[in-house]
Amino acid sequence: MRYTKAALISLLTFGIVYGLNRSWGAIPAFGPLLSPFVGFWQNAESVDATDEEITLTGTTAPVTVIIDDLAIPHVFAQNDRDAYFAQGYLTARDRLWQMEFQTHAAAGRVSEIVGDRALELDRYNRRLGMGFGAERSLKAMLADPRSRESVEAYTAGVNAYIKQLKPAQYPLEYKLLGYAPELWKPIKCAYFLKYMSGVLALGADDLNMSNVLKQVGPTVAADLFPDYPFREDPIIPTGTKWDFKPVPRPPTPVNSFSSTDAISMKWPEHDPTIGSNNWAVGAQRSATGYPILANDPHLSLSLPSIWYQMQLVTPTMNVYGATMPGSPGVIIGFNKQVAWGVTNVGADVLDFYKIRFKDNNRREYWHDNQWKPVTRRIETVKVKGQPAVVDTVLYTHHGPVMYMAGQKPFAKNVPVGYAARWIAHEESNDFLTYYLLDRAKNHADYRKALSYYGAPAQNFVFADVAKDIAISPNGRFPLKWKDQGKFLLDGTDPTHDWQGWIPAEHNPHVINPARGFVSSANQSSTDPTYPYYINWQFAPSERGTRINERLAAMQAATPDSLRLLQNDNLNIRARNALPVFLPYLQTQKLTEEQVKALSIVKTWRYNHDVAEIAPTIFTEWMRQYMDAVWKDDFPSDDSSPLRYPSFDRTLQLAEKEPAARWFDNTKTPGRETIREALTQSFQSAVDSLSRQHGKLSEAWQWGNHKATRISHLARLDALSALNVQIGGGNGIVNATSERNGPSWRMVVALGPKPKAYGVYPGGQSGNPGSPNYLNMLETWRTGQLNELLYLQSAQEKNPRIRRKVIIK
Repeated sequence: MRYTKAALISLLTFGIVYGLNRSWGAIPAFGPLLSPFVGFWQNAESVDATDEEITLTGTTAPVTVIIDDLAIPHVFAQNDRDAYFAQGYLTARDRLWQMEFQTHAAAGRVSEIVGDRALELDRYNRRLGMGFGAERSLKAMLADPRSRESVEAYTAGVNAYIKQLKPAQYPLEYKLLGYAPELWKPIKCAYFLKYMSGVLALGADDLNMSNVLKQVGPTVAADLFPDYPFREDPIIPTGTKWDFKPVPRPPTPVNSFSSTDAISMKWPEHDPTIGSNNWAVGAQRSATGYPILANDPHLSLSLPSIWYQMQLVTPTMNVYGATMPGSPGVIIGFNKQVAWGVTNVGADVLDFYKIRFKDNNRREYWHDNQWKPVTRRIETVKVKGQPAVVDTVLYTHHGPVMYMAGQKPFAKNVPVGYAARWIAHEESNDFLTYYLLDRAKNHADYRKALSYYGAPAQNFVFADVAKDIAISPNGRFPLKWKDQGKFLLDGTDPTHDWQGWIPAEHNPHVINPARGFVSSANQSSTDPTYPYYINWQFAPSERGTRINERLAAMQAATPDSLRLLQNDNLNIRARNALPVFLPYLQTQKLTEEQVKALSIVKTWRYNHDVAEIAPTIFTEWMRQYMDAVWKDDFPSDDSSPLRYPSFDRTLQLAEKEPAARWFDNTKTPGRETIREALTQSFQSAVDSLSRQHGKLSEAWQWGNHKATRISHLARLDALSALNVQIGGGNGIVNATSERNGPSWRMVVALGPKPKAYGVYPGGQSGNPGSPNYLNMLETWRTGQLNELLYLQSAQEKNPRIRRKVIIK
């Protein structure tokens, strides 16, 4: 019996060991993860204060790296190539898994890691033309010796780190997901650019708007979806004179939109909180006598952080700022002479063209009265634990036909049988813009750098020690007829094609405006006098309005003045809407709980602070009010997705047309007015919040209701920051919503020696076992900034310096 038990125990032990050390389809092996020799135990880090010497193959001279108290590296190299090599090495050391995962996603390779649950995502990214665009961008990068050197050196630095890794040293996520890092290639830097273009330049309402047009006709569509908002404070100040003679804009064709077919799913609509703020105050408004610049790009809040701080010093530059893991150089930052920052333009650079194929072989398509050949691109998607999937994507001169009849699109608003014309397919060398900005000395250098920039279009704010301030909505903008791309387009008609490009020197731009500041918050780029079409809609005006009213009142500004503005929680939408809406409420119909809620809203000062209850009520009320007004007239489903008119237009109705037919609910026998719409939606909002949070109490506070979370890229709650108590919200200058917000806050005071401040929600390290994984979160949450240590030499003494690393 003893021998039998021993045999069974040995067999069970062998089975467990075998089971834990092999993968089961897409499920990784857990044995290596639990191993004390190579598993997650090896990823625990302590604060390292010892100096290092690292011998690597790839540098031409020793590189000195100073590490400060926030684990930020300050790289001192004797030439540019070594600086970019060190940047690649150091970034990989802290963020390798993030770098590789993001580029895997853009390349359509996530199925290699997690199995077939990511297959449709991978097919979508490939059908979108991510690889096609990345290959064209890489060609442009390698054609210029400056960008080629930076990309190749950065790649070599990343690989120098990967080559020295042992399995025990793999970042935790590799162990959790059961795979190993692969060598970096320059194409991955290009894929990273496409990844960011996907985040910032993929908003598309073409299908929704075509369905709206079909449902209500052109007159009503133009009335409810106007090309310029009722309220606006554009980025280029109203009345700015254009200093160029415009080239002719293509005439609008007679048939300026195509018919729509049934669609299976919707394209993800662009989130207005993914946008950003930036501004610069001129010397006349500054306490320092020099300009002060601020930037806070709003993106999906994630861990590891989107940004990685670094200082790069060579004989040609001394630049500090936020880099992006996967890209050489500094993206947002400053040097001794200039500072710059970016926000998203929201240009209309994605259009869909209906394609007519000759026959079911789909070898030719009809365009400009002739049959033209289709190009086929074979995409092979490797799937963990399963055979590879081969996908054939058809390309026209417009771009890839993402889905054909009978195929179910992965993402929302992708019309079946249409080709996608996307700016990210174009050949461009966007790295060169940042290369030149890192070394810029004045406004002329800034303008030169911007001339190379393609996508995603950004509002580049600028300031320099010569006391110039400027801003430019900048990118490569298609030359279009007005509203081209507001609706789906006819792929057979050459007048529907993009007709070239707006000349780069004609992109909107202003320098040293009379008001003494420049700013952007993703609102309309210009007033309607601008002679070209960029888009028919932009982000709502509220953030831009609030920023501009505070900057206009600002005198003797300091960096702290701009920090406080970055954290402004005032809700302009509520300030505009409540005086209009409250008189219409039928208070006699409200319950006791609803009356209490109304009294809170009436005494509210419009602040979205953590402890306020009114923002919770107002936000839910407006959501339900928009449904009450528009859902019956614009019902949306998967077969015919529609969209609502904007809140701006809805508020205009209440102010100017309170008897409009849109307030009536056509699904009921009676005729409702604006009074019923507002009252019933208020009642419904309060009742909904009562079900969610219980009786009106502190549980309704905005911070608790919003419950901001900063999710790990792999959606692992244990590695995320959950229920972060922070104010702000959609349409607020502090645009911190449930999932998005200021991913990097920076303020730079220029002068004989720049003084700069910054923070992001996370830390330098991508390792959850590191003390530098979340060490900046509380500073960010409370609206504070860290002073950025801007060193002039590797020998400079400073109490914040923790250690030195020599790479040779």
